[in-house]
Amino acid sequence: MSLFLASARAEEIVGEEVTPTWGQELVEKFAETPATTWIAVAVIVLLGAALLVIGKSRKQWNAKTIAYAALAIALSFVLSCFRLFRMPQGGSVTPGSMLPIMLFSAAFGMGPGLLSGLAYGVLQYLQGGSFLNVWQFALDYLLAFTALGLTGIAKKLPETWGLYAAMAIAAIGRALSATLAGYMFWDSAFWPSLVYNGTYLIPDTLICMVLAVLIAKPLMRILKSK
Repeated sequence: MSLFLASARAEEIVGEEVTPTWGQELVEKFAETPATTWIAVAVIVLLGAALLVIGKSRKQWNAKTIAYAALAIALSFVLSCFRLFRMPQGGSVTPGSMLPIMLFSAAFGMGPGLLSGLAYGVLQYLQGGSFLNVWQFALDYLLAFTALGLTGIAKKLPETWGLYAAMAIAAIGRALSATLAGYMFWDSAFWPSLVYNGTYLIPDTLICMVLAVLIAKPLMRILKSK
């Protein structure tokens, strides 16, 4: 009799629906959220952080800073028109098109550098870019080229190697943004997208570094002079 009751109770428990706790429901909702949504949120956060840094640097803007920023953006844009090698799905190797923005950022700091990179990104889009939606535009152009302003951290690094380390960090930032755009919007897996972007960004960055070895010191003295 006791065995029969135990069996009946077991069947009853199995038949009951187990109500998940609020914690389990929260985890399930997080797991069901598409990766593209998380990336979109990350883009908003990163752009917000960039704008915050730019906003705090308003006191750094004077006639000299504005003039050099305009010159750096113009030089970068002109150099980007000369393509040594063009990739089939966007991106190209240029004769150091990132260098003027990078040197300006290293001389005047991250805030002015980020804003100059942002303006340069808009010009890159106007040069013949693709627009699928606002997130693709933000990743491929706004965030990718704003990342060049990260070279401004060179001001806080040793003079001997700080500029080159900062240039590498800025290039990695641009590569990651372009890679996420390829993963989200151009039907490419993450790693193939990273390899694709590295194919042109690595030689482009190396060209910038070689040119920096030759011209960075005298130019930085001019840029930093009162």
